[in-house]
Amino acid sequence: AVLGYMMFGESTESQFTLNLPTNLVASKIAVWATVISPLTKYPFYCETMIKPLALSLEELIPLKHQTTRIYSILIRTALVISTLLVALSIPFFGLLLSLIGSLLSMLVSLIFPCACFLRLLRGNITRFQGSLCWLTIAIGILSSAFGSYTALCKIIQLL
Repeated sequence: AVLGYMMFGESTESQFTLNLPTNLVASKIAVWATVISPLTKYPFYCETMIKPLALSLEELIPLKHQTTRIYSILIRTALVISTLLVALSIPFFGLLLSLIGSLLSMLVSLIFPCACFLRLLRGNITRFQGSLCWLTIAIGILSSAFGSYTALCKIIQLL
């Protein structure tokens, strides 16, 4: 972000592809790569995020029908379509996910692991390890607060 701002100054756009020159072939390739990338990742998202729910629902299928794959395909297709419908029907869905993500991702990836490490190994860690954990917790709290504030401000602007 800093390098982009240094290159483009005040005219920096929020999406990096908008800063690229429109007449170059490389710019068009970058834009299309940005468009295609989420489409290639969506099946992996469905596989990892929807699979536990799909497996739970598939357990409800009667035993005599569990050998056919059609029920599994129908359940997974219905789940994917339902996520699409939810995303399209909820206004500000992206900003809502941004708010939830900024709150929870920092909590799960930075704050909780360090807090658990400090709690479980209390008294058996070096001063450097403790300082590093507290610094990581502080960075996680600041990042979470900044991300949540930014998402809330954007939601309020659009209301």
